[in-house]
Amino acid sequence: MAFGSRASPRSIAPTEQAASWEAPRAARVKPDGTGPALIGGSLTVSGSLSFLRENGRRILTLALALFALGIIALMVLPVRYAATALVVLDPRELRVTTEQDVLPGIGQDAAALQSQIEIAKSDGFLRPLIEQLKIADDEDISGGYTDMTRLLERFRNRLEITRRGLTYVIAMSFTSNRPERAAYYANAIAEAFVASQGRVRTEATDEAADWLKDRLKTLNERLRASEDAVAAFRLEHKILNAGKDSTTQQLRVTDLNQQVSAARLRTEEAKARYEQVQRDLKANVEGPVKQDLLSMLRAQRSALNDQIAQKKAVYGDRHPDLAISYSQLADINRQIEIERKKNIDTAKSEYEAQLEQQNALEKQLKAVETKMLVDGQALVKLQELQRDADANRNIYEQFLSRFKTTNEQRQLQASQTKIASIAIPPLRSTRPPLALLLAALAIGSLLTSTAAVAVTTSASADKPGSVQAPASVNAEEAPNRQVQPPPAAPRAESMPSLPVWARIPELASGAGPSTVWQKPVATSAELDLGTHLRPLLEHIDGVPVRGCKVALVLSVGKSAGGNTIARSLNRAAVNRGLMSVLIRLQPEFASHQPPVTEWRDGSTTAGLQSIDELLSAGRKADARPEDDIRSEFDLIIVHAGNLALQPDAIALAAHADLIVLVARAGELGSAAMRRVTAALSAYAAVPTGLVVNHVPAGSVAPRPEGDALGLAV
Repeated sequence: MAFGSRASPRSIAPTEQAASWEAPRAARVKPDGTGPALIGGSLTVSGSLSFLRENGRRILTLALALFALGIIALMVLPVRYAATALVVLDPRELRVTTEQDVLPGIGQDAAALQSQIEIAKSDGFLRPLIEQLKIADDEDISGGYTDMTRLLERFRNRLEITRRGLTYVIAMSFTSNRPERAAYYANAIAEAFVASQGRVRTEATDEAADWLKDRLKTLNERLRASEDAVAAFRLEHKILNAGKDSTTQQLRVTDLNQQVSAARLRTEEAKARYEQVQRDLKANVEGPVKQDLLSMLRAQRSALNDQIAQKKAVYGDRHPDLAISYSQLADINRQIEIERKKNIDTAKSEYEAQLEQQNALEKQLKAVETKMLVDGQALVKLQELQRDADANRNIYEQFLSRFKTTNEQRQLQASQTKIASIAIPPLRSTRPPLALLLAALAIGSLLTSTAAVAVTTSASADKPGSVQAPASVNAEEAPNRQVQPPPAAPRAESMPSLPVWARIPELASGAGPSTVWQKPVATSAELDLGTHLRPLLEHIDGVPVRGCKVALVLSVGKSAGGNTIARSLNRAAVNRGLMSVLIRLQPEFASHQPPVTEWRDGSTTAGLQSIDELLSAGRKADARPEDDIRSEFDLIIVHAGNLALQPDAIALAAHADLIVLVARAGELGSAAMRRVTAALSAYAAVPTGLVVNHVPAGSVAPRPEGDALGLAV
């Protein structure tokens, strides 16, 4: 707020809680220690010492009784023993072959280990184990139950499975009344867990092998059907496979092509020889013919020509031997001519034969090629059938290879889970050491007995037949005072002659009881008193003051309810359209806080000096208009609390336009009321009135509002 800038540095704290609708609170202690021992339900040293001096014997008696009960309970309760077996999940996998396992390892991360732990805790794992171990016959665990659901619950309560830190080790602990049984069950659980892990991989391999075996039968039938279809098609179309993706027809065409090429070459050679022989005959030259007979004749002719030449040289041209030699030469030439003609005929016949053979091969090749063109569609269908058969063969071979490998792996399955350490019977129970138990039991007994006595004392103090010591009594003397019965309703002549501006009837309490050790146990929403405060608001409107009006609210006596009255008055003013603010006075003994504190209900808490400066700031000689808090509001409600706790608050009456005293119906003739009226005698010019709280039903006299209080005697 704007007026908070000029507040004093004194600390503030929330004022006392409303007492009209809430449980009575313990009184506050003054700084000098003469006030009551408690502040708002909180614990103080002096109050604690007084409480212990008064109730020490009761506390010790109750503590001894509780301690004895605790010792008896320790003797009666069974002693439990916990045995632990360690199981390790080795992340290393044993590789005997290069083939991949059917079910590989679960992994090495934290999620995998936690999954294994949850599996070990599951009903699916524990149920057969409970049946195997016959837990129903063990009275320590079963407790006489035979229902599997109860057995699972009781067995799982004794079992604890955790991971050891960040390792791959899982601790399986079991608790039993006998150490031997605890170790037996822990080892049985660990062995069953290891066996189940190995069994999982073995069963997975067996299932895979069986599935592959069944699948192979189907694949074998499919492969056989496809191969039979290929064979039947070859038989139908007379297609033989010659290897290397070739048929006999293709090989035959290839062979015929080669033969035709060779025949053509031979024909050309024969033709060339025949034409050469003809040219040689026409030119009468000796050709390079290499026949034995012709060569021999030519050799004889050469020799005979040599003889004739010699004879001519010796005998002359007319010698008879020359005539004989010429005759022989003529015979040889005739034979050579005959032989040459014969060679021409031979060459011709060879050429014709080669040409005929070439023509025959070409006809045969053409016929085969024509047939291959006719069988082309059959070859396409055959290739399709062959591809289907090859694909089936490949799949079958792969499955067959995997089946062989998986079938052999049945004997090679090794689990990653192994028992690292078996459980041994424990020597000590799960209980803490006896000395620690006794110390804790003693401390707990003292605290429990103290709390019980405190609750009992607070409950007895809150009864209608008991009253508390006045606020001015010293806290150390208050417990020793005799509790007086509640005074009778005061007579009219002993009541103050103050006008009654509002009466609040007895309403239901809105808060739980408070004790010397704790704050109120429960708090409910505060009741709206706007209906009962209408006469007070009308009286405030009638105060002959222009502008903002300052109302000082004072509580008379303990639990008068001034705080609730002030808040309800502030809400009622706001609901009527007034610009209203509630300022609550901070007690002198409150903890140090900022000078001005705003609460959730819109109220403000400040110290005495801060409130005095706020209300007097606009009346100073050098004051500025914005410094006057009255210029910002229509109504300023100042709740000063109880004058018995802070007498200096009476000085705020100098700034008030009217004073509202809040008192309980039974406190109107009390000494507290007389002290308050005496203190306000110096401010007789300020209109002062009463708000009577907790008015019993039927006690209000039929007198008009604004008159002096009239209660039934």
